[in-house]
Amino acid sequence: MTDTSIKIGDGDYPVLSGTVGPDVIDIRKLYAKSGMFTYDPGFTSTASCESALTYIDGDQGVLLHRGYPIGDLAEHSSFMEVSYLLLNGELPSQNELDKFSYTISRHTMLHEQLATFYRGFRRDAHPMAVMCGVVGALSAFYHDSTDISDPHQRMIASHRLIAKMPTIAAMAYKYSVGQPFLYPDNSLSYTGNFLRMTFGVPAEPYEVNPAVERAMDRIFILHADHEQNASTSTVRLAGSSGANPFACIAAGIAC
Repeated sequence: MTDTSIKIGDGDYPVLSGTVGPDVIDIRKLYAKSGMFTYDPGFTSTASCESALTYIDGDQGVLLHRGYPIGDLAEHSSFMEVSYLLLNGELPSQNELDKFSYTISRHTMLHEQLATFYRGFRRDAHPMAVMCGVVGALSAFYHDSTDISDPHQRMIASHRLIAKMPTIAAMAYKYSVGQPFLYPDNSLSYTGNFLRMTFGVPAEPYEVNPAVERAMDRIFILHADHEQNASTSTVRLAGSSGANPFACIAAGIAC
């Protein structure tokens, strides 16, 4: 934060500085002082919140997760490490990473009744439509992590979403091509498990290609968080109403 201010009409408004990026004018009291609103469709010149998660400057090719350059994370870290980083603010120690990876691996399976949920979709349904429906339905199965005001329940919901999203996506693909679902294999990595569930078949063993596994892991890292984009804004707006985390993420998928 700076000690400077800017005059708008008859009022003075403080100028705030972030760690990176342009300064912002704090106009929270604009309406009270002037009786006027701002008009900024699409938030093209408006910062709607404070965030320490991600910074993006597309023109300069900059992407930071919690201050770490994306190139360093892609080269030296795994998606599990980056997920922990985004959730907790710092990269994990080996013990913390092992514990986090174990927790995620124990949440990869879906409730068995959700498998029948897929049969309600047409086989040519768009994958994002299927994802939206299934993720939204998670709140009907996992009642112990739907209170968005409870930090512990939010964390459980976060773990479940990270763990189950590859399973949900793989099952959507399998359903579209008429192949049987494959259950998760907790002996594999997060990315290796996704590849096996998506492209493996029950009739024969699936050999995970290390090069493809590492490439997919880097793709996941690059897409782990994309700052205040359309889907993030939608999730935050839905969350502000008190909706459960699964419904909020389903709204983001729809967006």
